[in-house]
Amino acid sequence: MEKRFIYADNSATTKVSDSVLGEMLPYFTEEYGNPSSIYKIGRSAGRAIETARERIASVFGCQPSEIYFTSGGSEADNWAIRGAAAKMAAKGKKHIITTAFEHHAVLHTCEYLEKQGFEVTYLPVGEKGLVTPEQVENAIREDTALVTIMYANNEIGTVMPIPEIAEVCHKKGVLFHTDAVQAVGNVPINVAEQGIDMMSMSGHKIHAQKGIGFLYAKKGIVLPNLIYGGGQEKGRRAGTENVPAIMGLARAVEDACADISEKAERITKIREHIIDGILENVPAARLNGDREKRLPGNINISFLGVEGESLLLMLDMNGICASSGSACTSGSLDPSHVLLSLGLPHEVAHGSMRLSIADPITMEDGDYIIETVTKVVEKIRNMSPLWEDIKNKKQGTERLLSFVSPIE
Repeated sequence: MEKRFIYADNSATTKVSDSVLGEMLPYFTEEYGNPSSIYKIGRSAGRAIETARERIASVFGCQPSEIYFTSGGSEADNWAIRGAAAKMAAKGKKHIITTAFEHHAVLHTCEYLEKQGFEVTYLPVGEKGLVTPEQVENAIREDTALVTIMYANNEIGTVMPIPEIAEVCHKKGVLFHTDAVQAVGNVPINVAEQGIDMMSMSGHKIHAQKGIGFLYAKKGIVLPNLIYGGGQEKGRRAGTENVPAIMGLARAVEDACADISEKAERITKIREHIIDGILENVPAARLNGDREKRLPGNINISFLGVEGESLLLMLDMNGICASSGSACTSGSLDPSHVLLSLGLPHEVAHGSMRLSIADPITMEDGDYIIETVTKVVEKIRNMSPLWEDIKNKKQGTERLLSFVSPIE
């Protein structure tokens, strides 16, 4: 088997595309003026920013004035949630609804607000990782200030019924925010048609550079200032704008959202081929998340008797870049909160692998992934005392087998 290089961690970050880089370059070398300056190259940079705002707004069906540039999705999440909470608390509403498997940018913000006297409801997501509009409706109270639910999960790729959830929120008169960092470019999004009040987005997931994103806030939602010190972003986020990154973001959004249906169909076929191949060849494994309601390029599989970190390192040695549901690399021995929210035991969650595939991956690359994963998992298991106990159904391991495919 010929070794090759396959980047399959696009949910973590993406390579800056040639078209995005080309859009950015003039604003490093030629149109480098400060957008707040009154001379020609400053005015030119200022006009470029507003053009970028218009381009992005046209993709998502909103007004340019509703787009606020940020440093990325985490900042946008913080601004939306903390800002809405502050505004609604003044009206006596201090209850927030979210899910148990949100990105930490949302969860940690909600935990902070709990310390400030807010009450947060964390909706369970079930074994498939999905939230229903009925759950949201039943959780809304008279004092509910905000519902914040991610459009698509960053680990298991499940796609939420966002328009239906937004409809429930509007019926109850509650603001709705969605973290769409993983969804942009993978599913069609029109904020007006889908009833989204606020939306967070990050550029480096769609081939723009790191450190740029935006917050969409519907007209009439006036959030408190995020940063004081200047008149940028309507005076709400001070600081000289990152013009090259903003221009690159506009191009990345246009490119990513131009052919979603065709791209999704092509990538989904390769995704299904990889999932089928791995599950057919590797016993005691399971696909995490819903098989149908998931992002086109997301594959998240747990392997019993395998440590996620070992799996990643051995895949890397074979030229495959992936990620794990285990948080070992961040200095924690705890498995992913997302996988635990599905009801998986620690032993199953620890042995997870996330592949997030995108162009230019091919079906042949998929074959290489299947073959490599199969061999690597077998090699790790052959060195694992736990795997021997599981195969022999030693007392205490039987319950683990109920979560995965049969060994024989």
